[in-house]
Amino acid sequence: MTTYSHKKPDLDTCQALVSTFGDFLTVAIHTILYERNIYPRTSFLSARKYNCPVRQNRHPKVCKWIQDAVAAVEIEMLKGLISQTSLIIYSPASAPLERFVFATPSFPTVPPSETLTPFATTEEPIPTTTSNSTNPIPSTTTPTTTPTPTNPQPSKPKPKAVVPHAIDLEEQFRAIFTRLGTIISTLSPLPADCTYTVAMELKDRVDPPLKANSPWIPAQPSLQRPIPVPESSLTTTTMEDGKEKEKGEGEREKGEEEEEEEGGVAGEAENSGKGRRSQKRGRDLGGIRTTPVRAVEAGAFVMEMWIEEGRAKDDIIRDEGRAIQRMEKETD
Repeated sequence: MTTYSHKKPDLDTCQALVSTFGDFLTVAIHTILYERNIYPRTSFLSARKYNCPVRQNRHPKVCKWIQDAVAAVEIEMLKGLISQTSLIIYSPASAPLERFVFATPSFPTVPPSETLTPFATTEEPIPTTTSNSTNPIPSTTTPTTTPTPTNPQPSKPKPKAVVPHAIDLEEQFRAIFTRLGTIISTLSPLPADCTYTVAMELKDRVDPPLKANSPWIPAQPSLQRPIPVPESSLTTTTMEDGKEKEKGEGEREKGEEEEEEEGGVAGEAENSGKGRRSQKRGRDLGGIRTTPVRAVEAGAFVMEMWIEEGRAKDDIIRDEGRAIQRMEKETD
């Protein structure tokens, strides 16, 4: 049995929050790949993390890919760009079957120079006097001794700043893996030769990290959030033969056909909200079934996790059922 690192996390800086999330995400990816039979189960080792039995793939290339993916996520999280991260499992035909979502929209956003700066904490004031609610008359006695340089008055120590305890976070992570195993056991089996990837959803009004040599590429349109279009662009009308015709119902500007053929993100962003392309964008988000796993909250570390099952998964199950029925009829 192998073990992950058992260093207990500190949650007093933004860097510590992101590192703690990265450690958890790494363990979660390995465990999900094992539970969903993406790789042969013999390629996984038994391990322990958060005082909980988990799995770890032993193939060096798989471990390196997961390590690089999580490191890329951490870089963007330190910039405050990520709203949620997801592990997506695809069918052999590249249709999204399941999404394991880790939502962290409440993670703090700090300047790059402040990622290692401890969070500000408030200390409760220490009461200097005590009173009895049944006898509110103040005391008129004086201390028997007075502070002097040779006899200083002892002072009470100030309370230390309270930092969320790492053990509490470990208990919540352990609860996630326990519930995750229970939920996955109820999911229908996946087809053979499935693939997977790690995706991130950006916060509103941020530029995607699609520069040169970036490890990220745009997600397929069905997994991108629909871009809101101003109402004025949906109600623009033109006059033709004395009748008003709403633009966007059947008309497209010159060049839109080329954009649609390219299938890029730019073409999807230009849709009117009513055309055929708008039905593609974001259609696989949320899936047809969503199963909550657990919420985690420990100080500034706030995360929610859930599982989404896509439409393509039901289509595969339905097709397999029909194939079995045909085989039974042929044998009769």
